[in-house]
Amino acid sequence: MKKVLILLCGVLIASSCVPSKKYKELLEKEQKCSQELESYKKSSLDYMGKANELETRLGVLNKEVDALKSDTGKIGHEYRILQIQYDKMTQQNQSLEESFERLKRAGAKETATLQSELEAKNLELQRKENALLGLEAELKTKQELLAEREQRVNELEDAIKRKDEATQQLKAKVAAALRGFENQGLSVVQKNGKIYVSMEAKLLFASGSTVVEANGKKALIELAKVLENEKQLEIIVEGHTDTDKLSSASHPTSNWELSVLRATSVVDIMLTNSKINPAQLMAAGRSEFHPVDSKDKAKNRRIEIIISPDLNELFEIISN
Repeated sequence: MKKVLILLCGVLIASSCVPSKKYKELLEKEQKCSQELESYKKSSLDYMGKANELETRLGVLNKEVDALKSDTGKIGHEYRILQIQYDKMTQQNQSLEESFERLKRAGAKETATLQSELEAKNLELQRKENALLGLEAELKTKQELLAEREQRVNELEDAIKRKDEATQQLKAKVAAALRGFENQGLSVVQKNGKIYVSMEAKLLFASGSTVVEANGKKALIELAKVLENEKQLEIIVEGHTDTDKLSSASHPTSNWELSVLRATSVVDIMLTNSKINPAQLMAAGRSEFHPVDSKDKAKNRRIEIIISPDLNELFEIISN
């Protein structure tokens, strides 16, 4: 009820300064942006969850590989011990057989004793041989499993390396395209597997405005041209403001609204001047709540364009 009263008051105040039709259009646009924001937030959380799952699974695979290596070493050690015992018992058996032949004529009692010892040794020798064969089979199975696990880990590491290299190459392209704007409040940074293009508001907007200035528009077009052929990316455009409250009775009336409308203006320019698939883009407003410098408000008034790579290949390796 409180939100409804606030909204009605906003409508009454706005109606005195802004034509009703324009105000309604702004409300519909804000509502649409909010819905898209929630959708893309959910998508972003899903991707983050998948990325965390990927890192966890990689850790598990590495632990399994280490365990298999340990088991393989242990079985190999047991195999060598049994081989030594087997060879020793073979020699003993041969010696007993020779003794048996020498003493065969010594009498029935001695012959029976030697025969019993020989049979016992033969049974023990057979047991050892069976155990040796069993260990050989287990060792082979462990080695095959170890090779399979190492192949999976190598495939995953190669895929991650390819993604990192592709991200680095894209970051280099973006930085090259925007090199002429570096001293105008623009930076390009790669972190956490993503590319962050940060543009201070002074490059894009006049104070309190949501209309992109000519120089800022040029920078956005250059960026859009670099990204338009990258079909496997997710691009999030975030608007940020400082902590100064807006006092205007017309729209935008809050830092939340200002940040969302500025992000939407940036998205409109990128789509209008490139072939980027609209499904790859998301416009979001962060208001004043994600500052980068507590002492410099100008740095907090910015647009951040976050470029995320596609992780489907990595998820496919894990799922298989």
